[in-house]
Amino acid sequence: MTTPTAPRLGTALARLLVLAAALLGTLLAGAAPASAHAALTGSDPKDGAVVATAPKEVGLTFSEQVAMSPDSIRVLDPSGRRADTGEIIDLCSGAVVKYGVALRAGLPDGTYTVAWQTVSADSHPIAGAFTFSIGAPSATTVALPEQAAGGGIVGALYGIARYLSYAGFAVLVGGGAFVLLCWPRGASVRPVQQTVVRGWLTLTGATVVMLLLRGPYTGSGKLADAFDLAGLQAVLQTKTGAALTSRLLLLGAAALFVAVLFGAYARRTDPKERKDLTFGLGLGGTVVAAGIAGTWALAEHASTGIQTGIAMPVDILHLLAVAAWLGGLTTLLVALYRSPSVERAAVERFSRVAFASVAVLVATGIYQSWRQVGSWSALTGTRYGQLLLVKIGLMGVLVGIAWISRRWTRRLAERTAGADTGTEPGAEPDPGPEPEPDADEEELQDQDPQEAPDAARAAQLARQRAAMATARRKKARDADPERTGLRRSVLTEAAVAVVLLAVTTVLTSTEPGRTEEEAARTGGPTAGSAAVPDRPVDIRLPFDTGGVDGKGVVRLSLDPGRTGANALHLYVDRPNGKPLDVPEIKVNLTLEEKGVGPLPVAPDRIQTGHWSASGVQLPLPGEWRIQVTVRTSEIDQTTIEKNVKIG
Repeated sequence: MTTPTAPRLGTALARLLVLAAALLGTLLAGAAPASAHAALTGSDPKDGAVVATAPKEVGLTFSEQVAMSPDSIRVLDPSGRRADTGEIIDLCSGAVVKYGVALRAGLPDGTYTVAWQTVSADSHPIAGAFTFSIGAPSATTVALPEQAAGGGIVGALYGIARYLSYAGFAVLVGGGAFVLLCWPRGASVRPVQQTVVRGWLTLTGATVVMLLLRGPYTGSGKLADAFDLAGLQAVLQTKTGAALTSRLLLLGAAALFVAVLFGAYARRTDPKERKDLTFGLGLGGTVVAAGIAGTWALAEHASTGIQTGIAMPVDILHLLAVAAWLGGLTTLLVALYRSPSVERAAVERFSRVAFASVAVLVATGIYQSWRQVGSWSALTGTRYGQLLLVKIGLMGVLVGIAWISRRWTRRLAERTAGADTGTEPGAEPDPGPEPEPDADEEELQDQDPQEAPDAARAAQLARQRAAMATARRKKARDADPERTGLRRSVLTEAAVAVVLLAVTTVLTSTEPGRTEEEAARTGGPTAGSAAVPDRPVDIRLPFDTGGVDGKGVVRLSLDPGRTGANALHLYVDRPNGKPLDVPEIKVNLTLEEKGVGPLPVAPDRIQTGHWSASGVQLPLPGEWRIQVTVRTSEIDQTTIEKNVKIG
């Protein structure tokens, strides 16, 4: 029977890194720029509204608390000049989060653009724009940036730094816990030391990068602004800036923990002294690890929304359990490949630690899922819910692989316990008689270094002997099928963990399903255009069919914009404002609250970019949903919609 052999460390780790990079790139490239916990749920005037006289102020309502700055809300007239005073007005009342900006007096008729950008309470930037008209709609020269808040190269780099910070935290905390709880002798094993230290360096470096990128990430989006000292000072005064600074301070304490663990602790031989030091390191390490985990809980999703007093401690427990499992798994993987003498007792202890971590993950994960999703419909109907389902599936796969690893561990323990080797409990089993040395090895053994022509030759012979001894130990290790199976299952488990961590990173920057559904129920920022009596309802609907020449704007006008017969006009424009000729355009009108519709409307083509229909009947007043289907080629089409209030 052929004994299975384990994959080489270099190849295995290379594949793991390639998998991590590919998956992270896919997730970051395929995801929209970070949607956040807060969402714009309404505005006054509403998007697309036509008002008879100029309002005194423009107000925005959000689902959660946001951080406002003097430039968070800008109102631009048709020529692109500021029409507001720049003074942010706090209109919050009770549970209603609303801010506004005062408008200048004597504003002329025309279409005004409201551009807003702010930061939600869970640290993610949000931005948007809408228009309203005074008197009657007009042309506007305002050009809004196409890049969304938190996007571009800065957003990608910030996302990568966030991923690396989670990975570094897991390896730092999980590696330290693995040494203290499972394999104390690992404190003197150099590959284990290097793994934990690299976790500390990764977390520290990622935190510094996030601190530098925070200003452009939530503001200008320009990479050069990362070194703007004024912007950095402003970041330090925010909640996220304080959390990142606190993390750096705690990492200083973590560096001391690592130094003692791999220094004084590794050198201790007296059992009582080592026991006392283990207790001190365990207590201090837990406090530092919980503090670092708290920097995420205090600044992200757990810090806002419902039940924050419960959510933040639960989030800390969740992060610590993730670190104990995945970080310990990484350290075990390194130990299995780089240190052939890792004891079976250490593997058994980690198996118990991993089981307890999974139990904590399940309990805290259920609570977090309920808090962030809120309903079964949001689980499948929102991006957050869909990502959560992917994470749950990966967790199931990971638990299944972990179960296989436990079986290999049990078989290893049973085989070793059944063998009469004379070794002490927990010691490495005797691999059997050493293989007979070959002729070259005998020649090396017979050669006395003292007889070598010079010291260089003696050193070369010593290195050759050490290499041969290592090769013999590796051969004996690889001849053990139980250890080979365990190494392979742990490697697979680590690969899935890399994927799981990437999904979790994207999940932390995605708008929770509960918030998204709440915004949809309240109508969202595109809800309703308040019609002015005896004036047409005019709305703008940007579209993108995805094909060639598939981007543009539909300008829709309902005249007189009230119950009864209306004239419908549709103008299809390119992004540069020039008319766009499309093969087909269709309209459906629905009044959901009264169960009316959808009422189909087939407009006629008048000329390039202009379609119209007369006698469009709106039988009842209320909030009508207008759906416009635009086809730009034989296969490319899209449907866009907006609600309008008909009096």
